[in-house]
Amino acid sequence: MATVDQTAVTTGTKKACVIGGTGNLASILIKHLLQSGYKVNTTVRDPESEKKMAHLKVLQQLGDLKIFKADLTDEGSFTSPISGCEYVFHIATPISFTSQDPEKDMIKPAVQGVINVLKSCLKSNSIKRVIYTSSAAAVSINNLSEPGLVMTEENWSDVDFLTKEKPFNWGYPVSKTLAEKEAYKFAEENKIDLVTVVPALIAGNSLLSDPPSSLSLSMSLITGKEMHLSGLKEMQKLSGSISFIHVDDLARAHMFLAEKETASGRYICCYYNTNVPEIADFLRRRYTKYNVLSEFEECLSSAKLTLSSEKLIKEGFRFEYGISEMYDEMTEYFESKGLIKPKVS
Repeated sequence: MATVDQTAVTTGTKKACVIGGTGNLASILIKHLLQSGYKVNTTVRDPESEKKMAHLKVLQQLGDLKIFKADLTDEGSFTSPISGCEYVFHIATPISFTSQDPEKDMIKPAVQGVINVLKSCLKSNSIKRVIYTSSAAAVSINNLSEPGLVMTEENWSDVDFLTKEKPFNWGYPVSKTLAEKEAYKFAEENKIDLVTVVPALIAGNSLLSDPPSSLSLSMSLITGKEMHLSGLKEMQKLSGSISFIHVDDLARAHMFLAEKETASGRYICCYYNTNVPEIADFLRRRYTKYNVLSEFEECLSSAKLTLSSEKLIKEGFRFEYGISEMYDEMTEYFESKGLIKPKVS
């Protein structure tokens, strides 16, 4: 069973709603909110699933956490959990790496989901700000080939390129790009204060019983799992880099941007930009007890771009975790689940 640090909480009356509480980032954000004295409502699709609910039951020990059943495709299901909240963190997003119909499985529900959540926010007179979790996949994917690109909040992934070429997992970046753009359009038309967080690949710890896909991708150079390793390589080929953010820094950034009155628009949240062979070199040096893959295609030897978090830093945010902490926590987590074992000497 998951455990959480019983850090003393401060008392307070602030209230937030986290959409999609069974996810990795959402659960870490809920932990931070509760430890900061927030009352928290969260939504889940399947409250009857003991496995998916286990970490939320543990988090209820930290403070006032109420769990609601809601679905992105059901417009009215978010009205109750959002009612009375100051901030709404919309983190849930449909992901299906094996989907044969990305339009049906990812793109339409992602776009409709964010609109449904925003419609419920309109019905509440307590909402100060909505924080939507986008993705670096909505920024960095284009058909540009020159090296040395620096991607900022001005950049958007090229939906026309993605839908025409249909590269690996193309439905996900399309869903995140279109959902974020539709969210801004709806928010502007209805005068909703919307801020979006644009995270790199999420690394670090997890409260979940099974590793989330982002951690599985990051750890694939040690686990050797072919599906996740292929996904990591394709991610660099498609987006131009492998870029990381620690899940705790990302959760803190969400709270920071919710409470920071001057915050507006998009914020890229990325601490470390690299490429697949460089990660492998780092892992071989740091974790000599594991077998780390070492053979890669030439095209992966350099990243063509970096993601810049300059806007977030200028706002006053400070990152706390580097790449060493990210991988130390992931290796510890994977070892605890029996998913990696030291090599036999």
